[in-house]
Amino acid sequence: MNEDCLKLTTYFGERQRAGEGFLADALLDVYGRNDVQASVLLRGVEGFGGKHHLRTDRLLTLSEDLPLVSIAVDARPRIEALLDEVVSLERHGLVTVERARMLTGEIGPVALSEQTKLTVYLGRQERVNGTPAFVAVCDLLQRRGIAGATALLGVDGTAHGVRERARFFARNAEVPMMIIAVGDGQRIAAVLPELGGLLRRPLLTLERVRVCKRDGQRLGEPGGDGLQKLMVYASGHHVELVRRLRASGAGGVTCLRGVWGFHGDHAPHGDRLLQLRRRAPVVTVIVDEPDRIARSFAIVDELTRDSGLVTSELVPRRV
Repeated sequence: MNEDCLKLTTYFGERQRAGEGFLADALLDVYGRNDVQASVLLRGVEGFGGKHHLRTDRLLTLSEDLPLVSIAVDARPRIEALLDEVVSLERHGLVTVERARMLTGEIGPVALSEQTKLTVYLGRQERVNGTPAFVAVCDLLQRRGIAGATALLGVDGTAHGVRERARFFARNAEVPMMIIAVGDGQRIAAVLPELGGLLRRPLLTLERVRVCKRDGQRLGEPGGDGLQKLMVYASGHHVELVRRLRASGAGGVTCLRGVWGFHGDHAPHGDRLLQLRRRAPVVTVIVDEPDRIARSFAIVDELTRDSGLVTSELVPRRV
């Protein structure tokens, strides 16, 4: 199936409440009740919102309220039907709605001419010929010349309309995770049928994106009117990046630590718990107005002078 869809994203804090419970649970309850095709709750490692309150897993007292991001993807009528309920729950964070293209089932030929962001939704323990599926997908994308990809572990969500939540002492095989990849549209179009054949139940989305920087080379700049989103894919820059962006007055930043990924010609890699220097790929998301995005991009440009992948997108709707 190939259809237009909407991507509903919320940015908020881990301890933020809705009624008698936590907002995260309330949002995922909404997605579960409405059989949303794909949703995932991601736990950030560092960030701040409009009030510039720092949340980080590096300090014990600040790790109790880490940033969260929830993403829900489905056909336009289904997302529009639940939007009012989501907005009524989320009163202090940020909610965005973006257009995307959703591919499920048998993946046929797709024509793509521009830079594209590909998101692959799959289960934590899903495997391909004995290899973790997220590793197999990243390896395939790297071999086919895609600019970069990062696998992010979810803690709750829906997959093909079924709620799957991580629990202690459980295998959590079907709990959703996602892989965000960026690359030339024609290269991504060419790899889609291979991805469809690789995965047991493929569920993918496609979005337009502008690649601003890759491995130190400037390729463009953010631009356009209205709310914008910068995404920085790199390893080792996020702590200093958050510090600099917070000092500059940026509106909101969330850092998501990946479990596997690559950018450019570098081989896919992940985190090792006993490493002195952690090499886990990190995705830093900056959502802001155009003037502050320009200031933020100057900081990002300085800190990614030698490596990393930087993209920008227009966010056509803000709630």
